[in-house]
Amino acid sequence: YQLTRRALEVIAQHGFPVSILTKSDLVLRDLDLLQAIRERSRAVVSFTITTVDDSLSKKLEPGAPPSSARFAALAQLGRAGIEAGVMLMPVLPFIEDTEENITGVVKRAAQAGARHVVPWFGMSMRDRQRAYFYARLDELFPGLRARYEARFGDRYQCPSPRAEALAAAFEALRARHGLATRVLPYEPDPAAEQLSLF
Repeated sequence: YQLTRRALEVIAQHGFPVSILTKSDLVLRDLDLLQAIRERSRAVVSFTITTVDDSLSKKLEPGAPPSSARFAALAQLGRAGIEAGVMLMPVLPFIEDTEENITGVVKRAAQAGARHVVPWFGMSMRDRQRAYFYARLDELFPGLRARYEARFGDRYQCPSPRAEALAAAFEALRARHGLATRVLPYEPDPAAEQLSLF
């Protein structure tokens, strides 16, 4: 239905900034509008990417393009002058929370021209989400559910037991590549001085 495109047309028309968070390379369809928005204010696109392993990304996000397609889209946006980066979250405990995976995502993001990588080394589980998540664990990673139940119980916040070590590895690599850890707030250009009658 191109509802996002129609919204971007309105944003571009009125000169508003936009920040898009997506798991899809379909954002490239609207590159012309993102460039028009950037000319008047600011356009930022952040891709959720939590693994460099395409086969794992297809398991975890079956309705989304593989990670490689998202990295490729990120690179294309950067070449077109659009500020782009990665939301490295959620990092699923016992599945994605390895130093190899985290450093792989950061390196690929830097190679693709990312300006930011925003991490969270864990996940959340809402009450009614938990049953679905555990059913998927049983299907895709037999035996892993018991580790989740023992570690997290009914908690909403489920940080990786390796979060501290992952954060240290992430920070060293992020600093080396000059990546921000957040999307900076939009700051419009100072308004031109206006003629005052008083």
